[in-house]
Amino acid sequence: MAKCELCGKAGHTGHNVSHSKRRTKTRFMPNIQRSTITVGGRLRRLSLCTRCLRTSSKMPRVA
Repeated sequence: MAKCELCGKAGHTGHNVSHSKRRTKTRFMPNIQRSTITVGGRLRRLSLCTRCLRTSSKMPRVA
């Protein structure tokens, strides 16, 4: 579920590294938000990452 429907950004795996250099597995997830945007003149409810939300707010609105 945690995937941006516009750019496809999804979670990645990695390690948390403590001061003693001990590594434990972790997931780094994108900040996904449900929002309503206009796509092709219609309102659609999408799961978008916050980067796509910011970019879409800067795009000119075409009526």
